[in-house]
Amino acid sequence: MKKVVVLSGAGISAESGLRTFRDSNGLWENYKVEDVATPEAWARNPDLVLEFYNQRRKQALDAQPNAGHRALKQLEPYFDVTIVTQNVDNLHEKAGSAKVIHLHGELFKSRSTRDPRLVYDIAGWELKKGDHCEKGSQLRPHIVWFGEAVPMMDTAVEIVQQADILIIVGTSMVAYPAAGLIDFARPGIPIYVVDPNVPDIRPRKNLTFIPEPATTGLSRLAEQLIAANATDGV
Repeated sequence: MKKVVVLSGAGISAESGLRTFRDSNGLWENYKVEDVATPEAWARNPDLVLEFYNQRRKQALDAQPNAGHRALKQLEPYFDVTIVTQNVDNLHEKAGSAKVIHLHGELFKSRSTRDPRLVYDIAGWELKKGDHCEKGSQLRPHIVWFGEAVPMMDTAVEIVQQADILIIVGTSMVAYPAAGLIDFARPGIPIYVVDPNVPDIRPRKNLTFIPEPATTGLSRLAEQLIAANATDGV
């Protein structure tokens, strides 16, 4: 079974109503990123950071996967699909995708400020001051903030290196290190880029741009890949 690797970004979540800081000139729901999404912000004002992510979590609880998310799920009977996402929401999981790697953390999880190996699911939407890990330290959002290392990066590199087909959707390809993952794809494999705003990617063999939103572009691409797979199997 061919391996399909998907690199997904904010664009696919935006079509389900979830915004990110890149949508609004450096502001994330009217907050400066440095005030809510950095280790310094957490040290300076943990109450604000907790409230900010509580509101993001509350919003994400009501968000539903769109046709783009569902199209990726539809590939699974025909391909070995792994999604490497920059998004912290759980819309890929809600759509039923079986293998999802979150590069930048997960909104519905918390982790210990003393021991980053201690990660917990968040029931509902609220993480509060005084919520402690088993070692007695305050829990923080399980998010990779600006200025922090990306612990899943090595895993993502290995996954991309194994891809037979690479799909890039909803990302501007300017945020590193995630934007560099395309360079780990094996030479010559088909690469599909689905985004209405075509990102600036170095030309390479078998690179196809689909200048559409995820909802339409991924749906059409999934149909094409499934049809081609059926033909190859004859």
